[in-house]
Amino acid sequence: MTDTTTTVRNGIDVSALLETIAACEQDPAVGTFTFRASSRWQDGTHNVGAIASFSHAGQEDQSRTGAFELDGDEPPVLLGSNRGPNAVELLLQALAFCYAVGYVANAAARGIEITRMDYEIEGDLDVRRFLGLPGQRPGFTTIRATGRVASPNATREQLTELCQYVQDTSPVRDSLANAVAVETTLEVLEESS
Repeated sequence: MTDTTTTVRNGIDVSALLETIAACEQDPAVGTFTFRASSRWQDGTHNVGAIASFSHAGQEDQSRTGAFELDGDEPPVLLGSNRGPNAVELLLQALAFCYAVGYVANAAARGIEITRMDYEIEGDLDVRRFLGLPGQRPGFTTIRATGRVASPNATREQLTELCQYVQDTSPVRDSLANAVAVETTLEVLEESS
């Protein structure tokens, strides 16, 4: 008889996580992904985004039956209608998601149970450069993240060390903190009559 016991901790299948780590150790290509997002302008500052397919280890993933759609807009003070968060708010949300996922998954692998995990992220930005005026860089000048965690079986030291580990291994934080090549092309379409 085979042991089919699955350990689920923090909603994470720990056996599957450890198998994924082992597969990436054996074949580094297993750890490669190409994620995609698209946006279609609607009007004013309103866009509709779609996140659908991605590739994993050179193969298209077939696990999603449709696209995740989200609205992006600006607040009225930036000429929008609040039909969705703006792009920089979504960037902050991406960091919050990444930290939380990294924290609970790594806690699960370490045998740490998490009963609560919250992140609040805020960033300072000066829009003058975006508006074509002299000013600071157009991106965030500072991003502050505050995590809150509760665990019935870990010490403060373990939770603090895990927080640092998550920061050191977060793909979103790494992309924000280090220069990333961004290649942009433009295809000019013919007007349809």
